[in-house]
Formats: sequence, structure tokens, C-alpha cells
Amino acid sequence: MLENLLTEQPNPASASIDALSTEDMLRVINSEDRKVAEAVAHEIPAIARVVDAIVAALRRGGRLFYIGAGTSGRLGVLDASECPPTFGVPAGMAQGVIAGGEAALTRATEASEDDPAMGARDLAARGFNASDVLVGIAASGRTPYVLGAIAEAQRLGAVTVGIACAPDSELARAAAISITPLVGPEVIAGSTRMKAGTAQKLVLNMLSTGAFIRMGYVYGNLMVNVQPINAKLADRARRIVAQAAGVSGERARELLGAAAGGVRAAILMEKMGIGREEAERRLAAAGGRLSEALGGKKEGRP
Repeated sequence: MLENLLTEQPNPASASIDALSTEDMLRVINSEDRKVAEAVAHEIPAIARVVDAIVAALRRGGRLFYIGAGTSGRLGVLDASECPPTFGVPAGMAQGVIAGGEAALTRATEASEDDPAMGARDLAARGFNASDVLVGIAASGRTPYVLGAIAEAQRLGAVTVGIACAPDSELARAAAISITPLVGPEVIAGSTRMKAGTAQKLVLNMLSTGAFIRMGYVYGNLMVNVQPINAKLADRARRIVAQAAGVSGERARELLGAAAGGVRAAILMEKMGIGREEAERRLAAAGGRLSEALGGKKEGRP
């Protein structure tokens, strides 16, 4: 029952929050927020398993799906939508599915979360298959919409992951891999957009960022697959090439032009003294991982 869930319990630390001064009220919220990172840290082994599973799926042509309702669904859509501009990955490689569809991003449609069959149907509409990974997100770990989607993904033979903030949740039991950051009762009882939502956002950041680092879209700590499609991203690409290749901004601009905007190719061309065609061939042979194309250096080490 909902009243027994950890995320629904009243928090003694904020029992009189409505009587506090504004500063003291905010200090209580901030103090509780500090507990979130520690709760996520306890889940790093499980998060690492999921990152490796996502990478394996992406390398065989699969996709990453997040699914949730309400705040959890919005967080999944947010993380998925930021993957293409951040890492330069194809649209559709990471997808966020929310109960109630696009309208639920800006207007609460919470009733839609009670239908497990809708979760399965929404996956089918996206062409979800056994090669993909499904990450179900539900603070309570009991959202029927998410559980229905997880059951369908299991039936198809796909990798399933559950992110919940309640111990021994239905979602944790249903998914192949569970991530359960126990953030404790919320500052405002039942407002799981707060600590639980923050924990979910941190976990999603780690899943997508970790996966795309492993995919070779990061060199050192630089986003080397950025696509220079507007002025801001073009400037970012130039600065990344200049730093990674150890050249001036002007030389970086020349390299990007010669590489048709390919950041990784531009860096490889300068470091190896080769042309675009050879750089692209080496990158393809290395699975897009710049460090390997440069001669087998370990990922993350320029």
C-alpha cells in the first residue's frame, strides 16, 4: 500500500518547515538534498552493470529506452532528448517514453499511469525489440504503466532495468537489474519530484554519460562527437579540437574544415599527420573510439 512506502512517509526533519523563516526552510531542504548523492553512491555497482549492458546493446545496433509516468517519465524524456546534442548520437538511439504521451510533458495526466497495457502498447509503437534496453523509472516502484512495459520487454527477451526509491519494490523484483537509491522520506510528504526525482536524475545522468564514454564519444573528458550545427556548437568543436590536438584556434578551425566538421577525424588528422579519408578509415576500424585509433591508448587517456 502507498502509505507504507518509504517515499510516502513524513520526514521528522521537516515536521515544522511551514513555521520556519525562509532561510531556515531552505536549509532543511538543502540538508535533505545532501543525502541524495550518498544514496546514489551505494548503487554504483548496479549502475555500472547497467552501463555495460547499454553499451553492449548499442554496439549490436540496439537502443536505450526510458519509460515512466509523471516526474519519472519527464526525467527520462529529458535525459534521452539531451543525448543527441551532447554526444552527437543519432536521434532515436536514446528514447524517453512517458505515460500520456507528449502532452504529459507540460500537463499532468497522472491517470494514464494506472494502465499496464498502455505501457506495453507504447513500447510496441516505438518498435521496441529484444536488442534494446528498457529502463523503467518509478519512485514508488509500483507504477502499473511501467510494470506493464517491463513485463513486455521481458517477454521479448530485452534487458530490463528498474530505478525506484523504495526498498524491495515490485519494479526491482520485475526487472533484471535494479537500481534502488534509498533517499528516505521527502521534505514534503509524497512530493517525490524532490529527493527521489533528484536521485533519478543523477542515475540517468550516469547511465547515459557512462554509456557514451564507453562508446568512444568522449576523449579524456572532452565531448569529441559534438556536431557543429550551430554557432555555439561550432565554437565548442573548435575549442575541443584545439585542446585535444594541442593546436591554435585557427589551426583547429582549418582542421575541422578539412574534416567536414568531424571532431574526432580532425584530431586524428593532426596527431597522426594523415588526411581525412585515412582518419575516417582508422576511426571506423576502431569502432569510433579515438583513443584506439590513435594507437591503442586506453579510453579516457589523451
